Amino acid sequence: MSNLLTVEHVGKIYSMGGLLGRSAFHAVDDVSFALEDGRPEIFAVVGESGSGKTTLSRMILSLVPPSSGTIRFRGEDVTRIRGRRAHMAFMTAVQPIFQNPFEAFNPLKQIDRYLLMTARKFRGVPGAEAEAVADDALHKVGLSFAEVRGRFPHELSGGQLQRVAIARALIPGPALLVADEPVSMVDASLRMAIVSLFKTLRDDLGVSIVYITHDLATAYYISDRIIIMQKGRVVESGAARAVLDNPKHPYSIQLKASVLSPDTIGEGILKTAPARAATPPAQ
Repeated sequence: MSNLLTVEHVGKIYSMGGLLGRSAFHAVDDVSFALEDGRPEIFAVVGESGSGKTTLSRMILSLVPPSSGTIRFRGEDVTRIRGRRAHMAFMTAVQPIFQNPFEAFNPLKQIDRYLLMTARKFRGVPGAEAEAVADDALHKVGLSFAEVRGRFPHELSGGQLQRVAIARALIPGPALLVADEPVSMVDASLRMAIVSLFKTLRDDLGVSIVYITHDLATAYYISDRIIIMQKGRVVESGAARAVLDNPKHPYSIQLKASVLSPDTIGEGILKTAPARAATPPAQ
């Protein structure tokens, strides 16, 4: 079976300037993994702030180029995509969901305009058809076009607005969603509802999701596979439950100890999981 996404020995180096000269900072260092085409899954990338997980997500989305290694989507190097048609094809198949939904929408623009514009741009449908496409996507996330018609971002809750952002990402019909900390800005009471939605999208729509998070509790609950990153490198990887039930690397052990108590592991996680992971002990 061919791969949907292949990340192969990828690194990202930033040059840092200072009084004593310039130095190199390895934001991402030799990261590799692959997602199979036709086998939808939720692949979690877990780490604390500064671990390199957001930089990795931006490289997958072709927003920043890697310094080394290759990222391929369905066999094509994402850094070699050229031309408007090729970029549109990539953006249709790979959609982002960002951390802060209030930054994803212009506060002076009505929400429905974003949805209709996305339907026209990616699906090529006019007028009433665009509205029907938007309504269908909103129903997939538990909303409707009637609920958001004419409303501005500030008139929705954070949870509603993030669901609108997910609906907007679904309109093109993507094969892959890259969700960067999608629930960290959402009210604690709604976080599990939104991450549960990702499981529904995987199972019902066949969409694979790269789930970027610092929150081991939600990663444990929804993920099929997981990598744990520390200072740009992958320190542990494998089936999510196996890794988090029995971590091997010292950093993974410390991370679990600081976030997941024995009471939060297992089937009771929905009731007892912390809303936000604590910062692990300093290394």
